[in-house]
Parts: sequence; structure tokens; C-alpha cells
Amino acid sequence: MFRTLSTSVLLTLILTLLASCGGGSNSAAPADRSDDEDEQLPVTEQTVWQEATPESVGMDSSILAQAFDQAFVDGSYTQAALVIKDNTLIYERYRGILPTEQARLEATTLLDGQERYGQRDKDSLATSWSTAKSFTSVMIAIAIEQGYIESLSEPASNYIDEWQEDGRDAITLRNLLDMRSGLPIACYDFAAQSLEVCPDGGNAGGNLVYSSDQMSACIDRPLAATNVNQPWYTGGPLWQTGYWLYSNCDTMVLGEILYRATGQDLQTYADLHLFSKIGMQAQWWRDSDGTSQVDGNYLAYCCLDATPRDFARFGQLLLNNGVWDNEQVVPSSYIDSIKNISVDSVVTELYGGAFSYGLQFWTVIPGQQPDGSFYPLPNTLITTNGFDGQYISLDFDNNIVVVRKSLYSPIINTSGERKMTISPSNLEESSLVGSLPNGINLIGGSNYSHQSLLYGVNNSIIAPD
Repeated sequence: MFRTLSTSVLLTLILTLLASCGGGSNSAAPADRSDDEDEQLPVTEQTVWQEATPESVGMDSSILAQAFDQAFVDGSYTQAALVIKDNTLIYERYRGILPTEQARLEATTLLDGQERYGQRDKDSLATSWSTAKSFTSVMIAIAIEQGYIESLSEPASNYIDEWQEDGRDAITLRNLLDMRSGLPIACYDFAAQSLEVCPDGGNAGGNLVYSSDQMSACIDRPLAATNVNQPWYTGGPLWQTGYWLYSNCDTMVLGEILYRATGQDLQTYADLHLFSKIGMQAQWWRDSDGTSQVDGNYLAYCCLDATPRDFARFGQLLLNNGVWDNEQVVPSSYIDSIKNISVDSVVTELYGGAFSYGLQFWTVIPGQQPDGSFYPLPNTLITTNGFDGQYISLDFDNNIVVVRKSLYSPIINTSGERKMTISPSNLEESSLVGSLPNGINLIGGSNYSHQSLLYGVNNSIIAPD
């Protein structure tokens, strides 16, 4: 199935991974499975949604079909999209790679497009990229409810003792969740072969993926000097503590806080207190530092694999105010705080305050539609956001979840586990994400517009008489 990538492509493979604001770092496939087996996780009855027609919940199927047609055109690299309304699956679609996409793939790499990205259905794995950050956020809330963590206003140094007795002891968990820690972003220095403070702002969030240990440097970051022009900060001339700065390291530290507070790694804690509660089967990636956490640091900022339907379960849990099967899985007060990011977490430093970021969730930035209108209004729809267009978008007013996932295929050539290992000179010693198009650095980019899909879904709602 998997042959090879050209050396030049492999060298640049991850350099563009974080070119979008929702960029994570990397992702991939299930542990302890062969390449063929790795396409799917076990399917149980719990993964099956109650299904109904759009019309049964007051939506127009023909308008939905038109919106999905646009979202699935050749060149969009859309593998899956689905709509849940009122706890019911009312529309979904899946497909594999299309001719233009395959031509771009095979012009850029030596991957066989059909073998790697062919037929896809509801049971095919998708990946999260930075959508995983939102899962980490919810797990922090659960840990607070269970008494492992005191509150969001608690100093992170209560758990990260390396931050005690210096300026970092004032950083709270909420600062980390909102990307306002005051710490710089980290990037991989190929000459030094280590993570260092980024020399510029070219990698949104910081390209941690080349490092075998993606945690230590995130903890070791010093507070950034204020009132100076920081090369990694592109939001204005002078850096000030408290400014918004999208940082993968901030979320990695949250994962370490969870580990130190609960004594359990992300996968174990999520399995016990989140995934199993909502019938979701998912697996998280680690780095390859065998001395940390559990044979590697779990990548709290990215890299969670599940089916699109299971990602939708997470969205429905949020719409249900944290309740699933009459159990309060996530505190309702935390769901209220997520809803409130559109008011109390507006990013005024960028884009005129057109979007919000708080608690590791976004609001959807308005996009212009073919009719000249802009949708959605600023700071209205809540969403997760991952590299290559991995979305779980929430319309609380209309009780709708919209999930979109790009074409995905795991590339695992090392231990057979989800352990991030990237060797630019030797693909056979690498394990990395295979999302399209940017995860494989394809020419041409994607023509997918998430705002347009959301616009079509909204237009399909039938107005009451």
C-alpha cells in the first residue's frame, strides 16, 4: 500500500503543517495494528446514531444536498461531513479521493492514491489535529469537578513546580486555556536538533512534531520580555503579557497538568471519564520520549483519531449541556463558559475582534458567500478547529452539530503505535499524519469553505409558519 515519499517532499512535509490558525501538529493511526487494519476502530452498537430525515426536524433535504455537493467537490479533500439536529443524525456523506486530488497526490509523492485514500464510509477513521485541544479543555473541567484540580483560576505552578518562585507562578490554568500565558511559542531548530523559542511567527502554534520530547521545552519556556518587538508575535509591534498567542505548548502543558493532577495519562483519563460515557472510541498520539508519562508524552494539543460519527458525539455532549444518558459528564457551568467565549474571550488584538478564542474553543470567523453576504455573524457559532479543516461546529440556538473531516490515512512505519517519529531523511523510520492536502504538502491547496457549508446548513432550516 505505502511505497515512499520523495526526499524533498519529506523534508518539507511538516514545515507547512501549521499554516492555518487551527493547526495542530501531527496525527495518525491506531496502536498495535497493521497498516490495513489501521483504517478502522472496532464498531459497536453504541456508535450508531438514531437517524431521521431532515424534514422530520424542520430542515430541507434539497438545500442540504446542495451544501454538501459544494463541500465535497473535487479539490476540497472532504472525506466526511454530517449534520446532527435534536440528537438525531439527519444528513451525512462520505467519499474517497477524487481525480484531481489523486493527480496532485501522485504528482507530489509516490503514494498510491486509491490504495491509501480510496473508499471511505462512516466507519473510516478521521483525525482531529487541533480539535483535540477542545477535548483536553473538557477533561480539565472534569478533573475540576472530580476534585483533582481546584479551579481555572488556580496557578499552573501548583502542578508544574518548575514554574514556582519565578514570574511563571502567576500563570493560571485559564491563561493556558485561553492562549494568554505570556510564554513564547516553541519551534524545532534543525541545527540544534531541539525545540527552541521560535525565531519568527511562520509556524502558527509552533512546530513541535520533529522533537522526540515535545513536553520538556514547553515547560522550560521563560516568560517573554514585554514592551519589545518579539519576532514570533505578528499581532502588533510590541509584545505585552496577556496578549493572545496561539501556542501548541500551552496545551501540552495542560496535558501535563492533567497527568500530574490525576496520575493518569490523557488516553486513560479520557477513556474512563469521557469517551466511555458517550460511546466514543478514540485513540491519542504520543511523542516518542520513552522516559515521560506513559512511554511518551500524550499530545494534548493534537492528534486524536476516531470516526466522524464519534467526533459528533462530543459535539452533541456540548449541546446537551454536558449531559449524556441522564449523566452529567461535563459540568454544565463549564458548558456555559464555553458558550460565553463569544462575549468574554473576543480576540481584540486581531481581525478587528471578528473571532473569539477561549477554553480551547473558537468562534467561526465570518466568510463571504457567493450571494455577497457574510456568514456567520462575528462571535456567534462555537467550533473546534484543526489543521486541514477538522471541525466540530455548534449551533446552540438551533441544536445543530456540523462535523467536517478531510481525507485521512495514517502513516505508521516505526513501532506500530501512535508514537510521533519524524525523520526527514528516512521515511521508513517515520510515523506521521497523512491528512490531505497540507499534511502531505500537496500542490494546489484546498477549495473547501467551512463557512459555506455552515451557511447551507443554516439556510436549510425551514422557517415556521
